[in-house]
Amino acid sequence: MAKNKSDAKSKNKGDKKSKKGKGAADGISVAGHPRAAAQVRRAKGFGGITFFLITAYFSYKAGVPGDQVAVRALIAGIGGYLLAWMCSVTVWRQLVLAELKAAIESGRARMEPVAAGTPAAIEAAAPDGDGK
Repeated sequence: MAKNKSDAKSKNKGDKKSKKGKGAADGISVAGHPRAAAQVRRAKGFGGITFFLITAYFSYKAGVPGDQVAVRALIAGIGGYLLAWMCSVTVWRQLVLAELKAAIESGRARMEPVAAGTPAAIEAAAPDGDGK
């Protein structure tokens, strides 16, 4: 009986994972964009380390005990990490949308001359239909 319960639990876990992962692949996202994902990772690391080091430096210079310097620096590092993540995702969301709009416009620009230059379009534009 215990074996059946564990089998049922493992099946439910697999269903949840497949449903969760399925939504992430649909549509356009910052995480799916190769340059955006790399830049967001870089910004998170830079923000966390920068806030950590600045806070540690100023706490040390203020004469705060060493254990409190470490705690303050860790909290500021986490805050800097989250702030950098939020800002970089906001910026890249707009950039990805702008790239998408530019790709759509460039696709329209390529399609219009091709449609206008087809023989059927030339014959339709001629007044007599002979092309004269």
